[in-house]
Amino acid sequence: MDRNTYREQSRRTWGEMASGWEDRRAWLMRTTQPVSDWLLENLDPQLGQTVLEIACGTGDLGFLVAERLGADGRLVSTDFAAEMVDVARRQSESRGLTNVEHRVLDAERMDLGDDSVDGVLCRFGYMLMADPAAALRETSRVLRDGGRLAFAVWRSPEKNPWSSLPGMTLVQRGHMPVPGPDAPGIFAMADPDRIHEMVTGAGFSEPEVAEIAFDFTFQDFDDMWDMLVRLTGPLADVLNALPEDERAATRDAIQANVASYRSNDGSYCFPASAWCVLAQ
Repeated sequence: MDRNTYREQSRRTWGEMASGWEDRRAWLMRTTQPVSDWLLENLDPQLGQTVLEIACGTGDLGFLVAERLGADGRLVSTDFAAEMVDVARRQSESRGLTNVEHRVLDAERMDLGDDSVDGVLCRFGYMLMADPAAALRETSRVLRDGGRLAFAVWRSPEKNPWSSLPGMTLVQRGHMPVPGPDAPGIFAMADPDRIHEMVTGAGFSEPEVAEIAFDFTFQDFDDMWDMLVRLTGPLADVLNALPEDERAATRDAIQANVASYRSNDGSYCFPASAWCVLAQ
């Protein structure tokens, strides 16, 4: 993998996903609330602090932090896709938040000073980066002594069939290669040993790692399909690029492969599981 090529493609992909994330932001926050609650509690933001959010997406989790920081505090809400930053900016303005700074920022090369923030928050971002170890080193550099890093990454494919089954279907149909063990992607940091190695290698002390389990629910398969083609980044890229007839056939194949998660009323409920990490 050429990391620079991956970075540019990833930047384009997540920029294209921004409108879908904005449309489904309430669903995303509701679905991932157990993860957000853990991160917020363990980051423990205090009045007057400066907190950096990396890979903010729609920004909603960071806004909960901003409310705790008070007028003298500051949330630096960042994403490396400018379109996502625009979404977050619109949302903070609609909430009337005045202590939020919005910035386009590459977490692997942060334009921030040493020891410049009191806390760092990142929900489902590090595992998608070309070089998460570099991003964690940068995080350590900008974090003041005693500051906290709270982040979440996805656990293994078998713990997250809402994503792994559609991905497996694309592999089976020849539309995606089997991901390499060290390639960036949704499950790139599923191994807790790799998390420990990266976090301590970046200069943090031994991290606290907790499993947070929850459910992904969809009203019907149309609802799930909308999520797949509008929110899932690289997976959505592949699905949306397929010729119309193959796209329809792939949709049917995914629906067949997730049939065991369908309820009698036509809704779907999938288990999901994340690692939530606290480091200092």
